Amino acid sequence: MNDNPNVSSRPDRKVIERNRRTQMKALYSELYSLLPRHSSRESKSLPDQLHEAASYIKKLQINLERMKEKKDSLMSVERLRNTRSRMTGKVPKSPQIQIHEMGSSMVIGLTTESNSRFLFTQTIRVLQEEGAEIVNAGFSVVDDTVFHIINLTVAIIGHESAPDYGGGRRIAERLNKFLNDADA
Repeated sequence: MNDNPNVSSRPDRKVIERNRRTQMKALYSELYSLLPRHSSRESKSLPDQLHEAASYIKKLQINLERMKEKKDSLMSVERLRNTRSRMTGKVPKSPQIQIHEMGSSMVIGLTTESNSRFLFTQTIRVLQEEGAEIVNAGFSVVDDTVFHIINLTVAIIGHESAPDYGGGRRIAERLNKFLNDADA
């Protein structure tokens, strides 16, 4: 037998290094798979893949900063409008929502002021997060009030294709909570 500790551990180091490389290759592959697809389907070298991933992340960071600035700008405009409304004695109305559920179909009526433009968009976002399929949506404007109507379908609880949520009940709870939070 060989008493040299380096000889017996050498295969272990090789196996460990091979496993590390395999794991790194899998992680690089996963990272590259998260990037948006390009027209060229040729395989790229690992440094090119990493460079592309880093460039994409930097681009996302720049877009995020622009969106934050735009949001801040829009929010300051909204605050200015609300301040003007208070100064003119016009008290903003709370948004109102009516939800009618008919089996797997729902009709949502949302009443807002004309300067509350984000409520409709956020309502649509909540519906999409809950897996609702929006059939159609429309609006009417009367003076300073906007009436939105949204027709949608939701999965029926107990149906084999139904997701694991409470369908219309959960949507109603989330929308009511969202509007109460928006009104506060």
